[in-house]
Formats: sequence, C-alpha cells, structure tokens
Amino acid sequence: MSLPPRNPDEILRARGADTRPAARFEPYATEREADGWDIPEEQGLLRTEVTPERARSIITRNRSPDISFDRSINPYRGCEHGCIYCFARPSHAYLGLSPGLDFETRITAKPNAPELLAAEIGRRGYAVAPIAFGTNTDPYQPVEAKLGIMRGCLQVLHDWNHPVGLVTRGATVMRDVDLLGAMAARGQAMAGVSITTLDVELARQMEPRAPAPATRLRMIQALADAGVPVRVMVAPVIPVLTEHEMERIMQAARDAGARAASMIPIRLPLEVAPLFRDWLERHHPGKAAHVMARVQAMRGGRDNDPRFGSRMQGEGHEADLLHQRFRLARKRLGLDGPVEALDCSRFAPPPKAGDQLSLF
Repeated sequence: MSLPPRNPDEILRARGADTRPAARFEPYATEREADGWDIPEEQGLLRTEVTPERARSIITRNRSPDISFDRSINPYRGCEHGCIYCFARPSHAYLGLSPGLDFETRITAKPNAPELLAAEIGRRGYAVAPIAFGTNTDPYQPVEAKLGIMRGCLQVLHDWNHPVGLVTRGATVMRDVDLLGAMAARGQAMAGVSITTLDVELARQMEPRAPAPATRLRMIQALADAGVPVRVMVAPVIPVLTEHEMERIMQAARDAGARAASMIPIRLPLEVAPLFRDWLERHHPGKAAHVMARVQAMRGGRDNDPRFGSRMQGEGHEADLLHQRFRLARKRLGLDGPVEALDCSRFAPPPKAGDQLSLF
C-alpha cells in the first residue's frame, strides 16, 4: 500500500501520521495534481474535531482467545494521542475515515455512554463480569478532561459495585483516583499504564499528544498511592528503537508503585504497517530497514501476523529472546506475583432514596 503525498496546505503540529491514506472499504482514492495555476493556497493548522454520537449500545462483547476479558467499553472512536503504531487505527475505516490523520484528528465521542451503561448492566439477567476500558482507543485522551464521559462511566460502576479494569496513557486518569481508589478498596478496580519508552524525544515523535514518560510514571504513583493495583504495560516493544529500554521501564515503573508487568511486541495490522513504515522513513531513515527486518523476523517474514495465539506474542528466535528477557526482569523486580481476580460478588443496584439500608 503506497501512501498519498502530504497535503501542503495543512500545517501539522504534533501529529503521528503525515497523510490520509484511503480507508480500505472506500471504492475511490483521491490524488493531488498540479492544475497549472501557480497560485499558492492559504495554509491552515490542522485541528482536532470532536463529533458527538448518540450511541445505541455501549458494551462490546468479544470471544478472542488472546485477551482475558469478554466485554469492553470505548467512550471514544479515534484517539488524539496520535501514536503512530496504534493497532486501533484500522477501526476508523468502518466510519469511512482514514486510519492516518483522520484517526487522530476526527474523534467521535459518546456522551450518553454512562446512561447506556446503567441501562445495560441493570437489565434482568445481566451476568456480572469485569468491564475493560481502553482496549481500543484511550478513554483518557485529551478531550476527556472536558467531556468527562469516562468519569461518568466510572461513577455508574462505582455505584453498582461493578468491577472494572482500564488501560491508559492519559494523565486525566489522575482526576479519577478518588473513584478508582474507592473501588479498589472493595477489590473492584485495577489499572494498566502503557509506557513505550523513557526517551522524551522518541516519545514525542511516536506518541505526539500523549503524556511524556515522566508523567506516566507519576500516573502510576498516583494510582498506587490511592490503592489501585497497577500494571505497567511495556507495549509495544519496537526492535532497535525501544527494546533496549524494556528492563529500565519496568524498574522505573516498579519504583513508582507498579505491582505487575506485561509486554507485547509491536504489531502492525492492515493500514498501520504502511503508516509505520512512512513514519520510520521520516524520523529514523537510517534505522528503518533494520527495524522492519527485526519486526518481520518475529512475524513469519511479514509486517504482521494476525493469527490468534501469535499476534500478541510473536514467534521465532527474536520473539523468544524478548520474552525470556521480560520474564527474567519481571521476576527480578518482583512484578510477577499473582494478580487477584476482581470481586463480582457485591454487584447490586444502587440504593434509592427511602430504601432500607443493610446493617452489614
């Protein structure tokens, strides 16, 4: 897949992608052609657009053998963090939008998510199990500080004594440590914080609108201080660029209060692969071929291996060595202890005004 040229009329500031490749379901693609008129167009800064969507349902079910949960919620579609390697970029194609710049500049928000959540978990016959947030796009991306959709969802789960697990790299999670801490005290909350690199400049290139590495370590500390069990997610691990940092990231996270750790080698599904290749050529041209050769060595000679069982792990000597290093570091740092299951036993509707309260 070849990418279209950059639009010279757009000024890009802190963006991961550089272009808008056509979504894979679109029958047409656009190309820029000089029309012979030597008249310069007015340049404009590309800004983020957030569009509200009145969702009809909010809990998504899955049967993937690669993940430990069967239900999740995504309050937003698209993510302004702009991480170039994000495996969720291809999901924007279902909206008829580009997984490139559109993914990080055209965000859809679901402001009625808390209302829908309360209705869905309140249905007769609902079987309680932990709900995961942040499994596709980040629930604490920048616009959450203004809209508070995630906060509303957490309040519902808190009131219903419903267990929750979340993954984020967004600093706004520190706003919600009161709710998360209260739920964790009942054994009903845990969090994962993703740290890809401790190199500030590399993080700015790869994850242009995500919090800096030092901020993410503060996030871990704030959550841990509130009593929330925190897992550091060293993900994705990128050969040549970040793999040498894996042990240092785990050490720093442990020192900040993380109790557990996980790791995933970089995966480049569908449109992500050409976007990532383009990013490498723009930012690290001297390393691009080496990086992709190492990626392919873990993916059966391809940019990506979508098979269940291997897509999150990789395969071959490169992947085996990476996992061996991770296991040794996790054990040495005490990040390999058992993770307690979240408590589902207290799930119940919140009391209404005038209800008789329990004595116990």
